[in-house]
Amino acid sequence: MKKLGALLACSLLWVSCSKKSDPIAISPEQYHASIDKVTEIMIHDIFSPPVASRIFAYPNIAAYEIIAQENENYQTLVGQLPGLKAIPQPDEAMAVNYQLSALVAHMELSKRLIFSEDRMEAHRDSLYQLWGAVNPKELEASKSYGLKVADHIGHWMDQDNYKQTRTMPKFTVDTDDPSRWQPTPPAYMDGIEPHWNKIRPFVIDSASQFKPAPPPPFSMEEGSDFYREVREVFDISEEITSRGDDSEEVQIAKFWDCNPYVSVTRGHLMFATKKITPGAHWIGIAKIACRKADLGFDDTVYAYTKTSMAIFDGFISCWDEKYRSNLIRPETLINQHFDDNWKPILQTPPFPEYSSGHSVVSGAASVALTDIFGDDFDFEDDTELPYGLPMRKFPSFKAAAAEAAISRMYGGIHYRAAVDIGLQQGRDLGEYLVDQLQMRKDSATLASK
Repeated sequence: MKKLGALLACSLLWVSCSKKSDPIAISPEQYHASIDKVTEIMIHDIFSPPVASRIFAYPNIAAYEIIAQENENYQTLVGQLPGLKAIPQPDEAMAVNYQLSALVAHMELSKRLIFSEDRMEAHRDSLYQLWGAVNPKELEASKSYGLKVADHIGHWMDQDNYKQTRTMPKFTVDTDDPSRWQPTPPAYMDGIEPHWNKIRPFVIDSASQFKPAPPPPFSMEEGSDFYREVREVFDISEEITSRGDDSEEVQIAKFWDCNPYVSVTRGHLMFATKKITPGAHWIGIAKIACRKADLGFDDTVYAYTKTSMAIFDGFISCWDEKYRSNLIRPETLINQHFDDNWKPILQTPPFPEYSSGHSVVSGAASVALTDIFGDDFDFEDDTELPYGLPMRKFPSFKAAAAEAAISRMYGGIHYRAAVDIGLQQGRDLGEYLVDQLQMRKDSATLASK
């Protein structure tokens, strides 16, 4: 407590001694803090994984377009992303701090995309107070420009068909076809985001561009390919749970759970426990990589932007297939055919099975991060520490993605085809994205700098 008081006293002394004309220094940690605040609010507001990917992507693009105005090593995304027009230029008479403007744009656009706006406003206002004590003129000029860019990107964002999908009909469950997805316990929620394939993608040319091979034909006849997949999920679950919660496979399943829809029943009450989404986990990995590589502000914005675009397009691609194949989950079939008391280690999320969303998104994000930081970038993933799960170590992003994919089988919520083919679907999409996007003029990986 004494240390905290001393730190505050020093901060106040520094501010009081300032001539209120010093340049405002913006650090990558302030951008990380803005990202963290968005993640915190999204967990509180319980956004679905696809919607969460949208909340991450657009504010990062707004910030990136601003730093690309000043940093000659970065190229604008205008002409690369559909419908994106050049952001407005700042008034030449205004002394704009581009990094400050980028952070303002990120916070402002994030605020518009969440429900609990007051939480973002409190974070933003604390920074405004700090910066205003250093250089109020620079703050006002930079804030004005950042808000102008946020409006510009916000207008483009509003044309991505998201608002139209809010009024489209709910998904209709086909109860007559035994192969079709059915809502699962305990909440028996409706299928979420059945129209996500209608959202405008960033880099892929359509939701179906990376359409995966279909899953094995449905058949519960013993010996069929599909039957073997169902049985494999059941057998693996029985084997790993027999070794207790400390088994490696159970730990892997829980580490990559990332299901914001987990429902808990206490007597007559049912409530949701709040967890991170798959995309937010990979955004957390991007933060870990940025810090390990000691990236500056501009490079940090770039890393988040490329990663979040891969995640966003990954969800569009995956959700297109989910509601096309509309495949039933393992839990439903195992309860019907093998053990009516069986429960998966992870709670089954509320949408069709094929392909695995975590596998697709992890594959795409891992390729984007590998392009940024290199093939052999090892890291310690502490993203799940706030949720009571221990850190895990990985030799590369692709190794982490492979573990994320197989975790869905260990958790009892996906068949092998959804995992293996989904991971390849994401990797293929990620390779296409990094090949198509021209962002950095220096092709060296950031970790080598």
